[in-house]
Amino acid sequence: MNENRCDLLRKVQAEDFAVYETVLYLDTHPFDRKAFEYYADHRNNVTRLRSEYSGRFGPLTIYDNTDPGAWNWVDTPFPWEKEAN
Repeated sequence: MNENRCDLLRKVQAEDFAVYETVLYLDTHPFDRKAFEYYADHRNNVTRLRSEYSGRFGPLTIYDNTDPGAWNWVDTPFPWEKEAN
């Protein structure tokens, strides 16, 4: 997979959107099995994409700072900065 930073970030954003929209639906339709499966698929996708993004480009959020000995969140441009895209 040879994607640039911006393309991968867009995929993360699209999967996040799908997850959050499905969560809102499931709040009012908790027994909809198809919706839950859709949610689970997109949750798995966004987890995988976030891991790939942080492995290639650095932490995407403060929760992705996994180095126990350093605060590496500030070592790369933030995802919303022009330099990051």
